[in-house]
Amino acid sequence: MRVLVADDERSIRFVLREALEELGHEVREAESGEAALHALEASAHHPFDLAVLDIRMPGTSGLDLLDRIRERWRDTAVVIITAENTFDNAVEAMKRGALDYLVKPFRVAEIQALAEKAARARALEVELRELRAGAALGRPSAGPMVGRSPAMLEVFKTVGRLAGSSVPVLITGESGTGKEIVARAIHASGPRAGGPFVAVNAAAIPRELLESELFGHERGAFTGAVEARAGRFREASGGTLFLDEIGDMPIELQAKLLRVLQSGEITPVGGRSAVATDVRVLAATHRDLAAEVAAGRFREDLLYRLRVVPLHIPPLRERPEDVEVLARHFVERYAAELGSSARHLAPATLARLEAHPWPGNVRELENAIKRALVLATGEVLAPEDFAFLDGGEGGGTDDFDAALAAEAERALGERPGEALRELVTRVERRVIEAALERTRGNQLRAAALLGINRNTLRKKIAELGLAPTGPG
Repeated sequence: MRVLVADDERSIRFVLREALEELGHEVREAESGEAALHALEASAHHPFDLAVLDIRMPGTSGLDLLDRIRERWRDTAVVIITAENTFDNAVEAMKRGALDYLVKPFRVAEIQALAEKAARARALEVELRELRAGAALGRPSAGPMVGRSPAMLEVFKTVGRLAGSSVPVLITGESGTGKEIVARAIHASGPRAGGPFVAVNAAAIPRELLESELFGHERGAFTGAVEARAGRFREASGGTLFLDEIGDMPIELQAKLLRVLQSGEITPVGGRSAVATDVRVLAATHRDLAAEVAAGRFREDLLYRLRVVPLHIPPLRERPEDVEVLARHFVERYAAELGSSARHLAPATLARLEAHPWPGNVRELENAIKRALVLATGEVLAPEDFAFLDGGEGGGTDDFDAALAAEAERALGERPGEALRELVTRVERRVIEAALERTRGNQLRAAALLGINRNTLRKKIAELGLAPTGPG
């Protein structure tokens, strides 16, 4: 997140900066109310995600700044901090819309927990507003489902038929086909559209942390549990919990999930009593769960619970008529964001895109369009702007593998014991340098080319000691 820290005590600003930057957040400091207001105004086109404001500081008070933020930058979450722990201060801060209220002196863990809370709260608030706006327009707003093929028409019909119910749905399909977009559309068109949509990727979270992520934990339940956590099930209460890559969930955790689906109650890690939960569960996987059941890696009874309504998303290679409409959609969506002058696709370009097999499905097409927009020099995307799809950029795979092997040998010889870390650092440096060179130092476009966000690129540039040339 982008975080504004406003306090007249330098030591407090230092502690806050250290705690937030340790989590990867970008921090800007202000020593007075006026400096904070100036920072907010200067970032009007890219508002802060979180503002941590001292209640008393020279000039504009933290509470007055809170009013300004709630009026003009509603997506910015606000935490009020103070050395005067009074009932009036606490009530006034929360009444005016603060996310939380913190009393000095505070612990680093408290600040980091509040930052995590702010990130979740902001995401849910933005999503809820988008859902309401989409409902006012009579369409789901959680990322458009795009396509005109008969296969996608059947998917659209199924989503429509599910609009009046809250039954579990199992969405299957290869990676990159857009299973989460379909899940969001089901949520947005259903009876729980006004509630939160919470997504969890079972394959992306270490198995020892996944139980806590889903069901929450009590304070002191394990090392590092400095405070209680609600968990994703409770965060999704009244809405939808999307369990992505459910086929990768450890078998021992599947039994607990099954009990939750059967009873409607969860027990946090370290907890003694069950807590009722009201959640619609949507699940997705790229795996053949029937085969996983036969292999003993997935519970058959859980499969039946999740697959009340099955919904399959076909791969892009089986619906080539969707390539054109998807490509045009991505050009329209990303051209302005990436600062590209390209706005059109030549007929020959569309023919080339339709002939490509797209093993990475819609996600690969989306990233290909973004890459072409970043590198394009004219208003029309030509076939040669997509030469990378067929490896037609010079310096083929064999050359790359040879260069990488040489780098590996050098790292093994120069830094035994640290060879892997050294090799990763060298490769990162060269790839980032190449991306910055291609985009003439434009960090936003370079980040898009690399497939990372701009803040991550800035952090990498600083870590590697690269010169931060060009616009940020």
